[in-house]
Amino acid sequence: MQPIEIAASVRRAPSLLRSGSCRSRTSSFLALLALCFSASHALASRIVTDEAGHRVHVPDHPHRIVCLVPSVTDAVFAMGAGAEIVAVSDYTKYPAAARSKPSIGNPIQPSLEVLLSFHPDLVLGIQTSSPIESLLQIERLGVPVYLVNPRGLDGLLRSVSNLGAALHREADAAALVASLEHRIAAVRAQTAGLPRPTVFMPIWYDPIMTIGKHAFITEIIAAAGGRSITDDLTPEWPQISLEAVIARAPEALLLTRGGKTTLDVLKDKPGWAAVPAIQHRRAFYADDRIELASPVAIDALEDLARQFHP
Repeated sequence: MQPIEIAASVRRAPSLLRSGSCRSRTSSFLALLALCFSASHALASRIVTDEAGHRVHVPDHPHRIVCLVPSVTDAVFAMGAGAEIVAVSDYTKYPAAARSKPSIGNPIQPSLEVLLSFHPDLVLGIQTSSPIESLLQIERLGVPVYLVNPRGLDGLLRSVSNLGAALHREADAAALVASLEHRIAAVRAQTAGLPRPTVFMPIWYDPIMTIGKHAFITEIIAAAGGRSITDDLTPEWPQISLEAVIARAPEALLLTRGGKTTLDVLKDKPGWAAVPAIQHRRAFYADDRIELASPVAIDALEDLARQFHP
């Protein structure tokens, strides 16, 4: 089957799926796609190993990329390959240009039919603690799936480099990594030797959930010249008692801009008035960029460093 026939088969998918006997026809459609993608698999001419340890056949120059998570979308755009993305996932905000891309749905449970309707030549995602069934289905259909696992700032830089290799944009990725490294080093140099404010980030207050030792945000706080009072807690997202928060005596809170957890909300909750940060009404603010292990996180890092050390 020639590539033009493959594209035609995929374009016919929506009407097929809307007709009667949907489940049977959907199975037939997916079986057809498996044959089609297997036939086009010969177009892939390189083998790369992703960060999950899988050997992945990828095209020389992927130009129909589907990004399953916002952080990967940001990284692909940042290395200059945004035009090659045909679809992204829900919750994609960065960069602004990515918001105009069509979505394949929830990052955890994307619509397989919608995803395949874009006839991607490469799907990019993030490694999870347990396999996601939709990813396994995509792979069974012969569509290459490349996963990254960006843990911490070093992991972010490594993933950008590896994505560059998967996209055959090594030079672009290397230039991006060098720029990000320079910005991170500049922040660390500017805050070196300065007092490190102790902060507490309440993800939620009932029960109290926060960031632990292995959370990406904890490393961003440290690189910006601060210290999370919960940087010794092993879970990534631990629960903690109010008594423990009071005992650790944070000088300030780290709150999400526009979030539901605010100084005014917390001061009216029983016991919170004993927290030094509440008593002095001191807080720093971050937006959702601080949660993304992608280039946009360095913007959040620089912003937080300016707040810690104006």
